[in-house]
Amino acid sequence: MAVDSLSPDWEFDRFDDGSQKIHTKVQVKNYEKFLEEYTAQLQGIEEALDDSVGDVWDFTLDPIALKLLPYEQSSLLELIKTDNKVLNKVITVYAALCCEVKKLKYENPEKMYPGLQKNIKMISGSCDTEDWSIVLFGCMLQELSCFVSRCFEVVVNIVHQLAALYISNNATKIIESTGVHFQTVYEHLGELLVVLITLDEIMENHATLKDHWKMYKRLLKSVHHNPAKFAISEEKLKPFEKLLLKLEGQLLDSMIFQACVEQRFDDPGEGVSVSKNSAFAEEFAYNIRTIFANVESKLGEPSEIDQRDKYTGVCGLFVLHFHIFRTVDKKIYKSLLDVCKKVPAVTLAANIIWFPDTFLISKVPAAAKLMDKKSIQSIRSSRDAFLQQKAQTLMKDMQSYYIFATSWMMKMESILSKEPKPDKLSEDLSNRCNIFVQGILYAYSISTIIKTTMNMYMSTQRPMTKTSVKALCRLVELLKNIGCTVHKNALYCISSTGYSPPPKPYSEQRLDVLSALVLAENTLNGPSTKERRLIVSLALSVGTQMKTFKDEELLPLQLVLKKLDLISELRERVKVQCDCSFLYWHRTVFPIYLDDVYENAVDAARIHYMFSALRDCVPTMLHAKHMESCDQLLKCYDTAIMEILNEHLLDKLCKEIEKDLRLSVHTHLKLDDRNPFKVGMKDLAHFFSLKPIRFFNRFIDIRAYVTHYLDKTFYNLTTVALHDWATYSEMRNLATQRYGLVMTEAHLPSQTLEQGLDVLEIMRNIHVFVSRYLYNLNNQIFIERTSNNKHLNTINIRHIANSIRTHGTGIMSTTVNFTYQFLRKKFYIFSQFMYDEHIKSRLIKDIRFFRETKDQTDQKYPFERAEKFNRGIRKLGLTPDAQSYLDQFRQLISQIGNAMGYVRMIRSGGLHCCSSAIRFVPDLEDIVNFEELVKEEGLSEETQKAASQLDCVLSDLTSNSAEGTEYFKMLVGVFAPEFRSVKNMHLRNFYMIVPPLTVNFVEHSISCKEKLNKKNKVGAAFTDGFAMGVAYILKLLDQYQEFDSLHWFQAVREKYVKEMNAVVKEQNVQSTSQDEKLMQTMNLTQKRLDVYLQEFELLYFSLRSARIFFRADKTAAEETQEKKDREEVAKTGPGSSTIEGSPGESRAK
Repeated sequence: MAVDSLSPDWEFDRFDDGSQKIHTKVQVKNYEKFLEEYTAQLQGIEEALDDSVGDVWDFTLDPIALKLLPYEQSSLLELIKTDNKVLNKVITVYAALCCEVKKLKYENPEKMYPGLQKNIKMISGSCDTEDWSIVLFGCMLQELSCFVSRCFEVVVNIVHQLAALYISNNATKIIESTGVHFQTVYEHLGELLVVLITLDEIMENHATLKDHWKMYKRLLKSVHHNPAKFAISEEKLKPFEKLLLKLEGQLLDSMIFQACVEQRFDDPGEGVSVSKNSAFAEEFAYNIRTIFANVESKLGEPSEIDQRDKYTGVCGLFVLHFHIFRTVDKKIYKSLLDVCKKVPAVTLAANIIWFPDTFLISKVPAAAKLMDKKSIQSIRSSRDAFLQQKAQTLMKDMQSYYIFATSWMMKMESILSKEPKPDKLSEDLSNRCNIFVQGILYAYSISTIIKTTMNMYMSTQRPMTKTSVKALCRLVELLKNIGCTVHKNALYCISSTGYSPPPKPYSEQRLDVLSALVLAENTLNGPSTKERRLIVSLALSVGTQMKTFKDEELLPLQLVLKKLDLISELRERVKVQCDCSFLYWHRTVFPIYLDDVYENAVDAARIHYMFSALRDCVPTMLHAKHMESCDQLLKCYDTAIMEILNEHLLDKLCKEIEKDLRLSVHTHLKLDDRNPFKVGMKDLAHFFSLKPIRFFNRFIDIRAYVTHYLDKTFYNLTTVALHDWATYSEMRNLATQRYGLVMTEAHLPSQTLEQGLDVLEIMRNIHVFVSRYLYNLNNQIFIERTSNNKHLNTINIRHIANSIRTHGTGIMSTTVNFTYQFLRKKFYIFSQFMYDEHIKSRLIKDIRFFRETKDQTDQKYPFERAEKFNRGIRKLGLTPDAQSYLDQFRQLISQIGNAMGYVRMIRSGGLHCCSSAIRFVPDLEDIVNFEELVKEEGLSEETQKAASQLDCVLSDLTSNSAEGTEYFKMLVGVFAPEFRSVKNMHLRNFYMIVPPLTVNFVEHSISCKEKLNKKNKVGAAFTDGFAMGVAYILKLLDQYQEFDSLHWFQAVREKYVKEMNAVVKEQNVQSTSQDEKLMQTMNLTQKRLDVYLQEFELLYFSLRSARIFFRADKTAAEETQEKKDREEVAKTGPGSSTIEGSPGESRAK
């Protein structure tokens, strides 16, 4: 029977032969094998990275992370199901409102607080973004406005929903509310009010934002007066101004909380009466008293967790109650103020600190009037007493917490490493739960001490002692240690929080109570998500009325639920408490901390935890919205921290190590007393056993940093004084023995080597080289233009040859390529200058003038015309250095000429290097083939290979020594077609600008030589780069004939000779007058004319010499014809008879 014809029902009755189970086992075994291999690979990677991974791992870098927080997939309507429909609706409404509050509360600390604080901090000018910061910040203010409006709506809704439940006796009640206290709802309402209070405090504590806001409004006024200038219509401007006024009134006046509590809560349209609802007022006050009683008993105690936040919420609820009902409970008010003596301030967010007494006195002035001034003054003086007491007890508290926290870590490791036994599961879970809760308590206590102390000192503008700073930094390290311990044991936490045995509540006959208890029990039968725990809390608020539970039964139930809350959010709570992003505002303590680490090098490993705390500031910076990218803010922070680290630790460590090595090596000089029993001793070797510290995207390796510093210092000092090489070698060995530093040998020669500047260095910075060095055409030498030292650097052919010998002959082609890239950029500027209308029009005018008057001027370009051109260009404007545009153009051509001179020197250096290497070969024209000779002799195969290698080396040397003369031709050939193209016709005027350029050059040259004679640091004896550049450009444009047609240098010579003859004639006439001053003036004039003529002659000779390199005797057409002749000769062969003759004849032509 075919398989396809089987009935589908047969699948359920098919016989189980066990093959599926065997196949499953095989697959499981294969998977186990894969996991074992993968684990081994991961261990190998971890061992390989062991030296570069720090002691404190960055949580954000976890490649794989398991989120512990349970996620509820069922909706509230699905979770809240009982037969009591009315109760379902009540619980659903309150649960939905509480969830909304949690969502708003989560959104604010995650996005709004860091964004506001970082933006305001940046607006105050830590980076150069002040102009646009307030504009970009306006977008965030708009978001904040929407957020605040939503909070107002939720507050009103919660109040209405609570007021609807508690109504007068004569009205119809939704459920029987007698004895029902939804304390959870009031706590959530208080949390939302705390959010608004925090926003007020952020705005209040940053006056810079308001100043910039005023400036922005002034800017808008100027826009309003002239909208056309800013391309905006007046119709759009008015709504925008209204929006800004709304934002200012809603947010920037620090009245967010006040506006919320002063809302109109009575809504006759919906039939909700709030302010006149006595039952609701009594219930509201009762919940305030209950919450406050629970909070007050825990404040300042070791078991305190989040009571300070709840206390802030109680104060907010009290003010809300006052504004709704206009009644004040003096007893509660006094109790709230009395707490200020124990808790003088509460940290709301990062550096934002809140003073309860100030808040209560300003928000409830009616009650404040009833208080006597002495009690209010005593509360304020308690802040000073608190700081004084903290300054005395901080070190003691730090030592105590060190003992507690370290013992807790040991207990945690011990308890979590044990496998839970089935018979003692409940006991093991209880122990684990207790150890987790204890860790949260320690983290909260330490975090509270750090934040409160630091923020209070900053708020009161009081200086902190160094002892207090060190103690607080130790507590920061301890806090991060607790967070790392929990993160390290995350897997154990997962296995423990999977169990949540639901408490067994008792039931009562009454319908609401019974339904509520059934709902609580059903909800607990599942994962401990925040929604389920919220529903349980609300259900028990109804289920515990009418004395359903005895006190001794209710307390364990509440304790279990509290522990369930803590354990379910263990990782999140620990993360929040161990977050040290507040250190961003307290970076001033970091230098003191590093000084302490340096002085106490024994426990230097603790620096890892401080950098882990500093890394916590990074995520909050990512919410900055006042700039397009937060990278600038991160870069500023990174730079600031690294500068402090370098100044207060790394540089001090480097200098101390170097000092110790020097003194140890020079003990024979009998320097200061170094007896450790008298002067003490610091063992700095502990720093070099530290693993690299991770910060941003780098690892800070202290060992590598110090090693690099010592290597660099020893090398540089050895180059300055080569005779000290033995001393520094001994110091290297001592550094290895004493500190375990692996030093690098300098490998410097024992005597000086004529190396000069390296070709590679010049090649990479050719733009700097051609501007700082001057070229001598005849001696082929470059000399530095100016120097701060007492000597000038020189570069000649031997230096280039040495560099080529070091790097190989391949560097020559690379250098020419770099020069080509440089020339491309310079020729672009050259073209722009020639295309300029002022220049082009003057040149065309001069060309026309010369063509029209050349017959009258004997075919010579007039000197006066060149001088006039020079003066005309100077009138166009000068740079701050008093240079005209023609001066800058002359410098450009000189730089181009220097680059060509450098190429010539590279060619000469290459020939020098090759000739030095091949000088032992007797005859370059007749080099024997060693490989053939070895084969004839029948020598071994190895000898034949060696002979073949020798032949290759000799062939390369021969070709390199014979070639290398075509670099100029290459650089002409690559640029000439473009220069001579039709689209660059404006360059054809260049030959006409050469005369004014030579006049400008001669004036500059004479000025430089005069400065040199006056022993000025800025001077020049020769500048042949200009002549080289002019010759090169004339060749590219094929304008040698055009320039020669000007007969410029003849005109110059005639002009100066004529003037000199006139002076001599005048001297002869005036010699009889015996006027000494006149004779001196004439002598100076003659000397000046002689100097100018001499400079023009030198320039003429240099230019004629430079033209030889570019074959000035041939035009472009003649060179093209010669190239064609050579190609034809190559095709026909040397033996053929052609019209052009043999290659030798062609070459002769």
